[in-house]
Amino acid sequence: MSTTVKVNGFVCQDPMVVNADDFFKAAELDKPRDTMASKVGSNVTLINVMKIPGLNTLGISLARIDYAPLGENPPHTHPRATEILTVLEGKLYVGFVTSNPNQLFTKELNKGDVFVFPEGLIHFQFNPDYHKPAVAIAALSSQNPGVITIANAVFGSKPPISDDVLAKAFQVEKGTIDWLQAQFWENNHY
Repeated sequence: MSTTVKVNGFVCQDPMVVNADDFFKAAELDKPRDTMASKVGSNVTLINVMKIPGLNTLGISLARIDYAPLGENPPHTHPRATEILTVLEGKLYVGFVTSNPNQLFTKELNKGDVFVFPEGLIHFQFNPDYHKPAVAIAALSSQNPGVITIANAVFGSKPPISDDVLAKAFQVEKGTIDWLQAQFWENNHY
């Protein structure tokens, strides 16, 4: 009887059969990604343990983020990772919010600049250029960092969070919440 050993929910590579391909991905991270299909004008290419099995237990992953002019990687959080982002092309306005007190830390980054987003904190990146795209590479301190995009989670959950709950939380009319939820439901749920 063979037993599959899992760590972090992923199969451990058998040291007797592991090979270089378990640590390799022809990811073509040097090639631009399409940002036009995205409503927010960005495209994230994540290289994690699901793409490279040999990353399991190593505590690291990588992402290429392409931004259209005025594109953004909207407010989100990584529940299992700190992120360090490097701008490769263009410029980005970036920031994160601490909790209690909710303090915003922002910076405008240029090519070659680096910024750190601490684990679990809500953060974002925005390309302020009207004409030029931007590109960044992010390293994350987990082989499976997870991502929770705030607007998608709050307004696009399935089933939806009650509009009574959200209207009270955001201190707006229920009609505003219904409109916001419709923006996410019409495109994300079938």
